[in-house]
Amino acid sequence: QVQLVESGGGLVQTGDSLRLSCGVVGRPPSAYGMSWFRQAPGKEREFVAGMGWGGTLMYRNDVVKGRFTISRNDAKNTVTLQMNNLKPEDTAVYHCAVGTGALTQTPRDYVYWGQGTQVTVSS
Repeated sequence: QVQLVESGGGLVQTGDSLRLSCGVVGRPPSAYGMSWFRQAPGKEREFVAGMGWGGTLMYRNDVVKGRFTISRNDAKNTVTLQMNNLKPEDTAVYHCAVGTGALTQTPRDYVYWGQGTQVTVSS
């Protein structure tokens, strides 16, 4: 059984930074991708950033790419999302996810999900 455990969320002000971490507990699938998604109240879950097994990077858009940085440590089975210059529109529950195959932005392509960590950015 594989579990994902996120940490690092919190309440911050506009312009602040947060670092989210996600650890894989158990035996992950081979050659897996790790990604971060977020879901704001009343909205659909959306892809934020992901990193494939071979180091492939994908970000939601250039706006996120300029402020967020994803990294992973395969020796420790962890993925980190460094978020800088946070804005109120970044407020959401952030979930990490593990998927097999090619890196995608589609939630249904991911097999394992964490419970999520709340990020709240006040204006």
